[in-house]
Amino acid sequence: MRVVIMGAGGLGGYFGARLAAAGNDVAFVARGAHLAAIRGAGLRVTSALGDLHLRDIVATDDPSTLTPADVVIVAVKLWDTETAAEAVKPLVRPGTAVVSFQNGVNKDDVLTRILGRDAVIGGVGQIGVVIGSPGVIVHTGTMAKLIFGELDNRRSARVEALHAVCVAAGIDAEIAKDIGLAIWEKFVFLVGMSGCTASMRSPIGPIRANRQARGFLLDVVREAVTVGRAMGVALPADYAEQRMAFIDTLPAEMTASMQGDLARRNRLELPWLSGAVVELGARLGVPTPLNRAIRDVLALYVNGGGPG
Repeated sequence: MRVVIMGAGGLGGYFGARLAAAGNDVAFVARGAHLAAIRGAGLRVTSALGDLHLRDIVATDDPSTLTPADVVIVAVKLWDTETAAEAVKPLVRPGTAVVSFQNGVNKDDVLTRILGRDAVIGGVGQIGVVIGSPGVIVHTGTMAKLIFGELDNRRSARVEALHAVCVAAGIDAEIAKDIGLAIWEKFVFLVGMSGCTASMRSPIGPIRANRQARGFLLDVVREAVTVGRAMGVALPADYAEQRMAFIDTLPAEMTASMQGDLARRNRLELPWLSGAVVELGARLGVPTPLNRAIRDVLALYVNGGGPG
């Protein structure tokens, strides 16, 4: 399969490397020091599921130099979604699947507006992974799963083909019965993980072990679930509690990418996570005081840097 990874950071770099190691024709779109390191020494992945070092790979900062793809995986930060969609237009031909494994619940709206609904399939990525240093992807724990499906939930030939190549590459992959629900399931979990690990400056272990911090985390997720249900998403009423049981199984050192971005003084995806819960809640008349607290506490850092 011909695959282009638009955004070869943590998630894109990890899953792209797995697909490339299995013999697929994979090209990576990256930039800056990360791109230079990949071109110079290849792409490395460190993971409990197996380390990789891919030396001879195609990497560029200009998607227009690449040939059209069977699958384009979009894995850029949410503020770059529109730019990325415009950039991959030359790669899209009839039948190409463009799938976003980004965070957030409005990513596919942006992609369909620019690329057309026929090009886009929905996706959810479940993994704890970061760029440890330029050219090096560091995977924490053993969770590394991709969930995807057509926006109308048909089991199309291209979705079946993507699933087959993922399985052949040793990737835990699933075709969603309801991709819209799967995206919201990931969203409410990530709202809690990102908002709390970033605002508390802590990995998940100490947060879930502290009574007050744990209660705050649970209520942050409850707000997101309530907003989703008000929008008609078929989340169970006790889905926040279900997610807490899952959070208890995660490695204590696990965090969310937003906490790492905060520590590195990078821009934050906050407006598309807790900020989105606040905006949707206001539109629907659903109170979201804890997500508003996270949004407002981190407001000084949302564009990177910050005081001090």
